[in-house]
Amino acid sequence: MVHRPAWFKDGFVYVSYADTVGINKDGNTLFRVDTSTGKRTTTIDDKVEADVDALRASRDGATSRWVEANQYSVGVPAYYSEEYVGPLVDLLESSNYSKFESRTLAELIADGQIVARSGHGSPSADMRDGEIPYIKVSDIRAGQVNINPTNLVRRIVAERFWRGDESGLKPFDLVTPVRASKNIGEFALLMPGQEEIVLTKEVLILRPGPTAEIDNFYLLWALSLKAVRNQWKRIVFMQTNREDVGRRYLEVAIPWTDDANAAAQASQAFRDYYQGMQKLRGDFVQALYSTDEHHVFLGKSDASPDDIA
Repeated sequence: MVHRPAWFKDGFVYVSYADTVGINKDGNTLFRVDTSTGKRTTTIDDKVEADVDALRASRDGATSRWVEANQYSVGVPAYYSEEYVGPLVDLLESSNYSKFESRTLAELIADGQIVARSGHGSPSADMRDGEIPYIKVSDIRAGQVNINPTNLVRRIVAERFWRGDESGLKPFDLVTPVRASKNIGEFALLMPGQEEIVLTKEVLILRPGPTAEIDNFYLLWALSLKAVRNQWKRIVFMQTNREDVGRRYLEVAIPWTDDANAAAQASQAFRDYYQGMQKLRGDFVQALYSTDEHHVFLGKSDASPDDIA
């Protein structure tokens, strides 16, 4: 006969999503650090033990919860942490967000409010000797898609990965890594003139759908909120030795509104920044390309922010 502990709950799984277990990445004892001095103490940093103690005492742990067995679909503790989804709930309860509701990317994509697609593919190193930029996940940083002039492929190679004569990308598309990067969930905007690129397959591309009352800048504003960015921490798993989000990005929820004025007002700073930067960038590129004296590769563009839908 199997012993049933007093704390046992039939049909439930007890999950601890504590971030320390008293062992560091090298397999040695992990000690707590005194935040006032920045020095290690002699106290072992084991938050899992605290959750086990709470379980035995039949009380709630700081970083644990009971999950119904039929809802326990992923063997990754952090996936069940409620601390990553609570901040958005709290945010939307404030008066500043009275015109907004929480909607997942899955819902918005299914409704056609957001269009999602993946990158083109990854040309091998021996193919990078042309004129079309190949963008890797490491090139997506600080809200920008950065072109590396040492990673260029020939147009015939690019068209093979595009599966046609165009990339399918549009100005101000949102791009984020979804694998093999610490920056999963950190979005950048594709600037006008950067559409002719080959994006590695390990990225996600988002843009508003044709009937949406919001624009790219609102979408970036929403996805950049701390309460939204925080959600990616529960859905990014390690796949062998690489970070991976798979299709779990569809579970991310964002503030959504069908009020175009409310959306435009909320995201005005993002709009002003990127359109202003595009104006400066366009002037800079035009001046550089009027001669052939500088080695600066930003992509050519004569587009005006006013031309961008």
